[in-house]
Amino acid sequence: MSSVALAEELLLLAYDDDTGKATGSHIGLDLGMAAGVLVDLALAGRLAYAGGMIVVVKDAPTGEPIADEVLARVVGDTPHTPASWLQRLRHGLRDRVLADLCSRGILTDVDEVQLGFIHVHRYPMADATVETEVRARLGRALTGDDVPDERTAALAALVAAARMEPALYLSGDEIAAAHRRLEEISDNAGFTGTVSMEESSIRPSVALVVSVLVQAIQTALGTARA
Repeated sequence: MSSVALAEELLLLAYDDDTGKATGSHIGLDLGMAAGVLVDLALAGRLAYAGGMIVVVKDAPTGEPIADEVLARVVGDTPHTPASWLQRLRHGLRDRVLADLCSRGILTDVDEVQLGFIHVHRYPMADATVETEVRARLGRALTGDDVPDERTAALAALVAAARMEPALYLSGDEIAAAHRRLEEISDNAGFTGTVSMEESSIRPSVALVVSVLVQAIQTALGTARA
């Protein structure tokens, strides 16, 4: 697996580097992150989509702690739909990812006390290397003609599904244009049925998982395409 998980990339995009606070839809981010973990497991050949359910293909650990915790949950549970897994995984996942990023020195945990007893945590950037690479990769996908690799195409699809375009430092008409381009990438990758999975550069097994998770996010947020 990649040294940086899709869930981590989404979180770093969503959190303001200076204030250390999340921007945009919190529910959208949490759903996107939950989907990101499942997509990473599909990319690693551990999960697939069959018979309307997320199923285990291989139960060997990946070596990535958060992904392996989720894999163990899927292995130990009865099969569930993509929508069900998103709801099961999104609660508590953000705190787990934040703690992991802080332990690796990417974010800093700032614990502030308000009203004398309420602890409020902020997570300003400590090392921008990872986020800079993520933004550069997405920037190339948004502006270039090259076909993005599997992970970048999946990231683009999740950003669009979770409506995270404002986190790309865009506003106004730029947001709408970016959303169209992200959806175009998703379409071309075979995630939406516009292009057959056989014609896509993405492995069909991965494309199918991304497709159903994107649909589940959009349905949960009430933004599914007609």
